[in-house]
Formats: sequence, C-alpha cells, structure tokens
Amino acid sequence: MVPFFLCFAFLLLSNPSPSTSQRQQNMTSFSSSDSPWLPMQNKILLSPNSTFAAGFYPVDNSSNHFNFSIWYYKLPRNITTTVWSANKHDSPLSTNASLVITATRELRLTDSSSRSNLWPGAPKSTNSNSTRLVLNEDGSLVYDKWKSFNFPTDTFLPDQDINGTELVSQNGKFRFLNSSSLSFNYSDNYWTSDNVFAQLRSDGSVNQGNSVSIISADYGVARMRRLTLDNDGNLRVYSYDESLGQWFIAWQALQESCKVHGLCGPNAICLTDGSNSMSCVCPPGFRQSTTSREACERKRKLTSNTKFVQLDYVNFTGGSNQTSLNVRNLTTCRANCLARPNCLGFMFKYDGQGYCVLQLDRLLYGYWSPGTEVVMFLRVDSSETDETNFTGMTRVLDTTCPVRISLPFPPQESNTTTRNIAIICTLFAAELISGILFFWAFLKKYIKYRDMAQTLGLEFLPAGGPKRFTYAELKAATNDFSNAIGKGGFGDVYRGELPDKRIVAVKCLKHVTGGDTEFWAEVTIIARMHHLNLVRLWGFCAEKGQRILVYEYVPNGSLDRFLFPAGRVPSSGTEVEMGLVAIDGRKPMLDWGIRYRIALGVARAIAYLHEECLEWVLHCDIKPENILLGDDFCPKISDFGLAKLRKKEDMVSMSRIRGTRGYMAPEWIKSDPITPKADVYSFGMVLLEIVTGSRNFETQGSLMDSEDWYFPRWAFDKVFKEMKVEDILDRQIKHCYDGRVHFDMVDRMVKTAMWCLQDRPDMRPSMGKVAKMLEGTVEITEPTKPTIFFLED
Repeated sequence: MVPFFLCFAFLLLSNPSPSTSQRQQNMTSFSSSDSPWLPMQNKILLSPNSTFAAGFYPVDNSSNHFNFSIWYYKLPRNITTTVWSANKHDSPLSTNASLVITATRELRLTDSSSRSNLWPGAPKSTNSNSTRLVLNEDGSLVYDKWKSFNFPTDTFLPDQDINGTELVSQNGKFRFLNSSSLSFNYSDNYWTSDNVFAQLRSDGSVNQGNSVSIISADYGVARMRRLTLDNDGNLRVYSYDESLGQWFIAWQALQESCKVHGLCGPNAICLTDGSNSMSCVCPPGFRQSTTSREACERKRKLTSNTKFVQLDYVNFTGGSNQTSLNVRNLTTCRANCLARPNCLGFMFKYDGQGYCVLQLDRLLYGYWSPGTEVVMFLRVDSSETDETNFTGMTRVLDTTCPVRISLPFPPQESNTTTRNIAIICTLFAAELISGILFFWAFLKKYIKYRDMAQTLGLEFLPAGGPKRFTYAELKAATNDFSNAIGKGGFGDVYRGELPDKRIVAVKCLKHVTGGDTEFWAEVTIIARMHHLNLVRLWGFCAEKGQRILVYEYVPNGSLDRFLFPAGRVPSSGTEVEMGLVAIDGRKPMLDWGIRYRIALGVARAIAYLHEECLEWVLHCDIKPENILLGDDFCPKISDFGLAKLRKKEDMVSMSRIRGTRGYMAPEWIKSDPITPKADVYSFGMVLLEIVTGSRNFETQGSLMDSEDWYFPRWAFDKVFKEMKVEDILDRQIKHCYDGRVHFDMVDRMVKTAMWCLQDRPDMRPSMGKVAKMLEGTVEITEPTKPTIFFLED
C-alpha cells in the first residue's frame, strides 16, 4: 500500500501542467463545441510535440486568479516559464472567466467583472472551417488569420518575426520599443541598439539589420531559447540547459543592471556586485525616504553655505536639466555649480578633456560603476558631517611610488664672522684628531679582526647594507614563528613586527649548504639590487645553523589573487608568497590602466635583473604568485637571486628543469642552453594572463582536447585571425573596455606577449626591448604565430 501511495504522489508532483488533478484534459485544438472553456475545468491546449501548452494558468500558485497564457510544457514545474498572456499580468482573471467561440465565430475572453472582450485583437473567423484555436509547435496560438506572435507580451520565441512589435515587462515599468531601444515609462530611453532586432534564431543568434547578428554564449547548441524583457528592465536571451535543469543567461543588453533607469528612486544610488543583484543606497547627507524604500531625502536643506562631497565612480544620468560644459579645470566646474542655486552637484572627469556636467533641480538614476570614469561632487550643507562612502582607486593611480623628502630650513646667517670662523676651525680640528685616533685604533686591531672577518664573510657586505639580526630578535618579532603567511620550496615565510613598528616578512631558508662564504655572497648580491619593482631585503640572520632573510612586507599579496577570483590554482614549483595578507570584503578589480602599469613595472624589474645588475641574475620562475602588489598596486617581484642557495646535488638534478608548469620556456624540456630568454617566455605568459584574467592551462570553453590546447595559439587566433580582441579580455572588467581609450594599450600588451612566446629563443626580444615595446617607444611589428615543438600548428 505504501509504495503505491508514493508512486501516486510522484505522478502528481511531476505533472508540468498548472494543475495537479488526475483528470486533466489535453486538447489538440479548441473549437465552438468545446465552449465555454472555464479556469476550473483543468483543460490545456498542447502543441503537436507537447513542447508548449496553453490555458488558464494560476497566478503565483493562486487557486482564484489566472492568466490565459502559453508556457513551456516539458519543463519541471518549479521552473515552468510563461511566454505569452492574453490578459495583462496586473489584471488577472477570476474563477468566473471563460473563453468561448461565439455563433458569429468570434473568439472572446471575458471575466465576471467586465463583459468586454479581453482577448487581444478580438479575432473573428471569416471561414467556418477555420473556427479552431490551435497551438503550433513554434509556440504561437493561431485562430484563422490571427496569431499570438503579432501581439507579444514580454517574450519573443525563436523564429518569431519581431518587426517593430513592442515588449512590456510583467510589472509594466519597462518596454522594448521599435525593436531597438529599452525605455522606462515610454519616454526615458536607457539603452539603444545600433541595429534593429529582426528575429531570434534557434541556434542562439539574434538577427539584426544590415546582415549583423548578436551571438549568444552557447551559440550553435540546440536548446530551448527565449528573448525576454525582465522586470529589472534588462533584455536577455535565455537558454535552457537540460543537464543542469535550469535557464541561464546567454546574452543580455546591459552588463551592469544599475544602468537601467527607474530601479532606484530620486537621490538614491544603485549598487551592484557585477551579477544581476542590486541594491539602492543613500549618498552622504541623505537618508531613506519615508515614502519609498528605493528613494532618499536630504537630512539638512541646502543653505547659503554649502560644500561638496566627492563620490568616485558615481554617475547621475537623469534630471530636469543636465548642463554639459567644457571647462579648463575642476575649479572652474565647481564655480559654475556654486553660481546656480538649483545646482545639486556636478560630474567631472580627470581626463584633460574638460568634461563637466551640472546636475540641476533633481538627482535621478544614480549608479556606481568603475567604467564610468566619472567623479560626482555632491552638494551638501556645510554643517553636514557624513563622510563619503564611495571611494575608488583614483588616489593610487600614480605610475611611480612617490617618496617625499623634506629638508630643514638653514639657520639665519650670523653677523659675527669671527665667531663663525672659530666654530668651523674647532669642528675641523676635532674631526681631524678623531679621525687620526680612529685610524690608529683601526691599524692596531686590523690584523686581529682581518682573519675573523674572512671567517664570517663580513668582507662581502656592502656599506649601508642590510642589518644583521639575531635569532632571538626575529623569534620575538614573529611571536615564535607562529604567524605563517607562505610556504614554498625555498622555505617558510612568517609575518613579523620589528621594535621600530615596521612590518616585515621573515623567510626561514631550508636546504642551505655550501658554507658561510656562499651564503654571504648570495646575501650581498640580493642587497645590491635596488629597484622600485623588486622586493627590498632589509636584513638577515646567520647563527645556530639558521639562515633567515628579512624582507619588506607587501600587504596586498600576490597578483594571482586579483587576476583569478575563483581562487588560487595549485601548481608545481615554488609557491612562496611573501607579505601576503587577506583582504576583508570584496577585492577591488584591477582596471586596464592598473594592469598595464603592473605589466610595465614587472618588465622593467626583469630587465634590471638581466641587464643592469653587476651580477647576471636569472629569475627562472616568473609567475603571478611571485609578483606582489603594494598599497598603491605597485608591482614587486619576489624570489629572485635564491637559486645558489640550493644544495649542490639538487642543483645538478634540477639544473635542466626549473620553474612552474605552464610558465617554463620550451628550452627547459629540449635541453637547450638556458639564457635570459627563458625569463622572457615566462613574462609573455604572465602578460597574456593579465589581459585575459585566466590561467594559461584553462581551455576557455574550447572543444579542443586538453593535450592539444595551447593558450598563446588560442589568443593569437582570436586576435589576429578572427579579429575579436574582445573575446580574450578578462570577463571581470570586460564591461570597462573602451576601444577608443584602451585599444592601443591592450594591442601593445597582446603583440608584446606574442613576441615573448616564440618557440625559438633568438626570435624573442630582450627584456629591455620588451619594456620599450610596452611603453610604446619602439614600433611593434606583426608577430608570428606562437607554436611549441610538441604541438602541431
């Protein structure tokens, strides 16, 4: 008895129709003999292959309110999707509604509250043989010459001609007009297509005029699809994935949902995290309105004394009057706003083009987005104490790390010349006597300390070099080496704090042999390397068998944490992360300008190691994990110059293959001589990852087998064969890409990466030339296609 009951319940729950009754009547057509059709009769009209169904569909699972709708019939009940409705969504039908075919062959939909015909177009048959309502397999209802495709609601189906018909969202706020623009309340357009939409095709493309098509993310795959205007005002192409059992977005008109007008009320700012979720927040000086949760109102009315609060990346796109000015500087733009009592603020761009927009009378349709490149200066009363909560990265956009040096003012010149001469002579005599005494003491003890210095290797230390710490000092600074921030092949890294409050990264080396002389020589090499983009060595420790290096602490961690948001992917090779800290909340996205400066800084640092150091240094492990980012996102390379600290037997076994999979040059595997061009190859791979935001071994949705996948070859084909540079851009900031502003910069980065990734070392440029290629000071010729010796082209 129990198994029978369970099977019965399963059949009830799995029925995709609106009702779970056992007596559901499936019809292939509706004629006058079937009249009247009532909501409680549990009838549905099916298409020939049962893809679609039509009938009275419950509104929000209500048993008393219905819409006469068309929906996908084969989908699970919990994701059943309506694609057309005869009556408006805000005016549902009651249980007294009926659909009839009258004696005059008119198709009528009526409700008890109104006897008027609610069916759109009031279809009437002119032929007695055509008085049947039929649901076609393409999802269209047909009654004689009347078709539901001519009266769309909020959805277009595949192969349905759009022809300028209008879509209206279910909440009635948004419309798709003239097959080309999205509008809020008819008159306020917030998105317009360059070409008119003509038809959604079953392969996932949207046909437009002038032989132009929009290609969805799953183009070519046979799936159920629909083009829908959602209640958030965005136009989207949906595809149904049977393996996941859900609809997913294959294309959408606006990548940032906050650019839709009307989502937030007056004075409010729309915020989004990059997905389709959004929220409305109030700017400084405002609070939530008492009449609307989505609107804001001022805390204090404006008086004659006002000030401006800076809101980075905030843009207000609507108001009773927006006045655009061309000004010389920020001060002029501010003065124009102060001169008008109805000016509520102004928007300004730091691009040198004089962009200035005054916001007059009202603040409408505000949103936050790094892609706007706009700073909003909001006008508030001078007594307002709220601080700005919209801060971007405009304060860290300098390409260099500034060092401020202040010199004291010289003392006033004395009028007593004799006294000055006496003081100078006294000081000179004291210094001369002191120098003679110190020199005599030095000569006296020179022989005694010479042997000791040779034994300890002190002669290798440069003047003003790194400080020598005791083991006890570093143990206390790291709280007994308890705060580990990284582990790797060369040793473990701990966070510490020196007595002078400096935060440091303490690296305890392991497997270090070869004597004190070799260790001191290596420390001397690292100490002599002073470059803006190299991690600075501050000190060392060599006692009790311990070999410890003390580096500067780099708080923002490694580059991979910002490029690959899904989390760090383990890889073979050294994984040392110096100065890595967790960042609370959402990490800031690196825009194209910052990525370019990171790439240029890394190139200059490697060129310094190769060409400017007294000793020739190969890094041999260039990868995002070894590129650290400072407070102002200034890149710093770590783990350089440590190769000589390995055991001698390890050096023999690893001398031909060193580094990390995916970043090693082909000559490591082919047993060719290793030159600085090996680091050039690794940098090219990192540069390509900076542009794409993806790991080099991720196949990017390609159908190619993983063993035949080669990341540079894929990027080359996309950029230089298909001419689709947008396809390789990082999805996190793809919406910020502006071809007019960023094309030249991205083009230099991609071409430079292709030259660095050539299979033959002699075809790769030197790192010095690579830096000049990125700077744009040398011409970059068209690169050849990168290949690798074990893959066929």
